[in-house]
Amino acid sequence: MPRFSVIVPAYEVQAYLSECLDSVLSQSYADLELIAVDDGSPDACGTIIDEYAGRDARVRPLHLTANQGLGPARNAGMAGATGDYLLFLDGDDTLTPHTLRAVADRISQTGDPDVLVFDYARTYGDGREVRNREAARLAERGPAPFRLVERPGLLRVLMVAWNKAYRREFVEHGELVFPPGYYEDTPWTFPVLMSADTIATLDRVCVHYRQRHSGSILRTTSDRHFDVLDQYERVFAYVDARPELDCWRPELFHKMVEHYATVFSRPDRLPRRSRPRFLRRARAHYRRYRVAAPRPSRPARPSRRARARHALIRFGLHRTYRTLLLVSAVRRRTRACATDRVRALRAAALRLHYRVQLRLPLREDDAVFADCGGTGGGDPAALAEALRTHAPHIRTAWIAHPGQPCPGGTRPLRPGSAACWSALARSKYLISNGVFAPGVRKRPGQIFLQTGDMAPWTDTAPATRPHALWDYTLSPGPHTAPPAERTHPVPGTTLAYGRPRNDVLQRAAPADVTRLRTALGIPEGTVAILYAPGRRDHPYTRRPVLDLERLARELGPRFVVLVRAGQAPVLWRREIPGVLDVSAHPSAAEVCLAADALLTDGAPLMFDYAGLDRPIVVHAGDGFPGAPGEVAGDEDEVIGLFVSGRWRDPGADGPRAAFRERFCPLDDGRAAERIVRHVMLGRADGLPEVIPVVDRRPVPSAAARALAPPVPVPQPATPRPVTDGR
Repeated sequence: MPRFSVIVPAYEVQAYLSECLDSVLSQSYADLELIAVDDGSPDACGTIIDEYAGRDARVRPLHLTANQGLGPARNAGMAGATGDYLLFLDGDDTLTPHTLRAVADRISQTGDPDVLVFDYARTYGDGREVRNREAARLAERGPAPFRLVERPGLLRVLMVAWNKAYRREFVEHGELVFPPGYYEDTPWTFPVLMSADTIATLDRVCVHYRQRHSGSILRTTSDRHFDVLDQYERVFAYVDARPELDCWRPELFHKMVEHYATVFSRPDRLPRRSRPRFLRRARAHYRRYRVAAPRPSRPARPSRRARARHALIRFGLHRTYRTLLLVSAVRRRTRACATDRVRALRAAALRLHYRVQLRLPLREDDAVFADCGGTGGGDPAALAEALRTHAPHIRTAWIAHPGQPCPGGTRPLRPGSAACWSALARSKYLISNGVFAPGVRKRPGQIFLQTGDMAPWTDTAPATRPHALWDYTLSPGPHTAPPAERTHPVPGTTLAYGRPRNDVLQRAAPADVTRLRTALGIPEGTVAILYAPGRRDHPYTRRPVLDLERLARELGPRFVVLVRAGQAPVLWRREIPGVLDVSAHPSAAEVCLAADALLTDGAPLMFDYAGLDRPIVVHAGDGFPGAPGEVAGDEDEVIGLFVSGRWRDPGADGPRAAFRERFCPLDDGRAAERIVRHVMLGRADGLPEVIPVVDRRPVPSAAARALAPPVPVPQPATPRPVTDGR
């Protein structure tokens, strides 16, 4: 008997079905059966299901002779299910990685509840992922399991079958089945939640709910949307047969009105000729099922939208409702046009202001910095700090939106303000890791310094390339200087002086490491692993590839995992014991200093961290030539490396030293000083000599200091007794 039975009905989803089935079969929790139901699909869904069944014994194919609809197809899958828990997944949606393991763990923690409700995210063709707006209702705070009366807000979560796991014995005992029709989830979900004795929640995105441009049932205009009326009749009939559920009538009535108004107001649901008939039936339901809700001590005033929807269904005032919608749309359009006109006038005024400022004298001792990432750190911040030390006469300003951090000692400038355009026009030095703003011109005498990679603009037209603005670009070392020069086809100087942002890694002291670990909340005596997954080109894969919950659980309390994900994925972001999210920390260098080891799959942060000469573990399933440390092929190997202690094996010292020699030859802690002396002070000769890699002594990690053998203290020699020679 498997732990989970995952039921996947399929009808005309051949373009998505393989991805759906793969998302189930590739789960790290393998104790499952996959019941794939071919609902008489005219396309190749049945063939795809049979192919998967031939490759994986966990797939149980089921072919229906004719199309019966989503509800009956799910019922057919349930009839043959043997798992402890049932999960439903539509053929065009997918499970997120490690979902079943997270569900299994939460079920065990909460004592095998009747129903476990988890979260989902809408995914769009352009790669956007939008999490459920009611996600806060799935918080795991408070006692669990519970009954619906203790957390009635769960009824506000989308009423679908695929965001829950159901104990099979509970479903069979309650004789719960799906009815036929378009809106089969409605008379399933309400009875399930209302009759469950134990409910638990999982605050984790487990399902990607694909938003299709076409082919979706709910976006098909037809009279079949009248089915929503029949389904609510089934819901209230279920309540009528169970007097103990009468307390839920007000909430059901409110949901019914909202649902009817949504179906009626969507232009892609009902044919125009059918709208009056739909509204007449909806009005009859309003009168039949209306019930007075208990009056609270301080009644909350319904929103204008809710009042309008109730009026629509109660009185059938569809013309009045349409008029109100039209008036509201006209009001929004008028306001938007007025706003656009004001913005256009302001932009024109700022352009004129900028042109005037370009004719005024340059300020020889002014420098403007910008950080495209908005973190207030990186190479620009390191150069701003070096200016205060080596060229204190230069005044510095930092372009940042309100609320974004600015380095200490810099004057903040709001982007697009008159002060910002004045600074861009009159400051002699402009330093950025990207582009400042459209329309910025380089006037004679100005010096533009680019600290980032300009490769994204190499395919643009020569006349529009930002490269023409830059006088200097930075290169971390000889290994990148030739490619950097190829990406800059206009005259300019490449400064191969190292990475200014990494100077702090060489200058930090043990006290700095202790302070940073305390600020990040790293418990004393634990080993901090910095997990930095690399960027994924496709948006659907922008998430950590390791199961953070399992990683923290298997490593135990001796370890803490610091997660720094460049794309800030929301799919795993929640409180996990032993895991700290440091993605929003402004300084990557400070996070590196606090960590005892780096775990990565090849992220650029690896080249910065290597300068610390601390252990690096590379998670690469297909190998990683020239890796600066141990290489783990899968999740089990990663866990084994840290549990066994092989992550700090002295055998990795040689590969790590070779990696540092190749990729960190100039990161000796004085890169920013060399750049300031060359660019701002005009002293290209006599720059500080580069300290060889073998002679650098970066601060050891907290774990390295704790594990280091004690240094013997030399004892003073025992003085020999003085004699008189006799």
